[in-house]
Amino acid sequence: MARIELQDVSKVYAGGVRAVNALSLDIPDGDFMVFVGPSGCGKSTALRMVAGLEDISEGEIRIGDRVVNDMPPKDRDIAMVFQNYALYPHMTVEDNLAFGLQLRKTPKDEQQRRVAEAAKMLALEPFLKRKPAALSGGQRQRVAMGRAIVRNPQAYLMDEPLSNLDAKLRVSMRAQLSSLHERLGVTTIYVTHDQIEAMTLGTRVAVLKDGELMQVNTPQALFDAPTNLFVATFIGSPSMNLAGAKLVRDGGPMLVFAEHKVPIGEQLVASREGLDGYFDRELIVGLRPSSMEDGAFAPAEWPRIKGEVAVTEELGSEVNLIFHMATPPVHHDIMIARFDKAAKDEVEAEDLAGEGHGLWTARVNPKTQARIGRTIDLAVDTSGFHFFDKDTGLAIGHPTTTDTTTEPSASEAQPDTA
Repeated sequence: MARIELQDVSKVYAGGVRAVNALSLDIPDGDFMVFVGPSGCGKSTALRMVAGLEDISEGEIRIGDRVVNDMPPKDRDIAMVFQNYALYPHMTVEDNLAFGLQLRKTPKDEQQRRVAEAAKMLALEPFLKRKPAALSGGQRQRVAMGRAIVRNPQAYLMDEPLSNLDAKLRVSMRAQLSSLHERLGVTTIYVTHDQIEAMTLGTRVAVLKDGELMQVNTPQALFDAPTNLFVATFIGSPSMNLAGAKLVRDGGPMLVFAEHKVPIGEQLVASREGLDGYFDRELIVGLRPSSMEDGAFAPAEWPRIKGEVAVTEELGSEVNLIFHMATPPVHHDIMIARFDKAAKDEVEAEDLAGEGHGLWTARVNPKTQARIGRTIDLAVDTSGFHFFDKDTGLAIGHPTTTDTTTEPSASEAQPDTA
């Protein structure tokens, strides 16, 4: 096991394209760190630099007490799991699992013990005598993971290893990965674009965008206290609702957005450092779907807003109500990843709610009587409001958390005009 440190690590390709820009992270011994972000954010490039598969343009990487910048991958004592399996087609599953151990001249009885243990853990025992061509995609990926597990390296590096598995197996494999890490305690860096995967697996999560670190913290802290609009909307499913708003005083602090005026209380204003300086100024307000409830099932003291239901998503244990909000959708430069064309297309497309209107989502009790086309009273837990500066997109006085977050960089403090 080993501590992994990245200090101002950058990767610059021909033409001056920066895939990773001054990335600094301290990953303690035994940590399960997840790199998450949209396509093109630099997460796989960062992982490959740790593995030694990409040269470092700037900065320093340490694994344990060794600087590994110029060290070949085979000498770094890491095991990597790729998205595309990378199995030897002429070998059986058993031979694929044992191959790395054979190269290291591990005693044969130890090889057999480790292979048997990994095969049992990954439900590969019926397939040990098969070759990769006779396996499904999910089975091949489990073999690739097993090959890393048997190594007992200082660190595991995993590049979207579950992306080719079906939904049910992904859930099962996430549980097995968590159990494996709990038992072995091996330092792990895991790359994914799936924020649900990141939240369920990581002891800490690093959110990247355009090659830069936006925030690193525990999954719950990222959800509760995002440092900017990008993290706020990327973490959490369904995504955080946003609207342009204004703070006013009208017998007490009021938050005005869309056609609503919601009392938020002096205690909430006092708990968000700097928020009192935004009275009578425009800002952006965020509210997660879980901070709203059908008024029939919510505490009486929660203020109410009205919404016309456009879509209902019945999920069994809860219902997502998608409703019209009389305010334009929030578009901010910090929210859009430079290489994420899908996100740009979404912003540029005409909004489904119509000009000048947006759609919000509330996660409510499954016994709700809300129906499409009807107006519903939604109760709001005002402690769940998030506030962001309209110009910079940075959070205003988010709640104190117990882990470490990054300080806003200069690039975060100003809108990206590139």
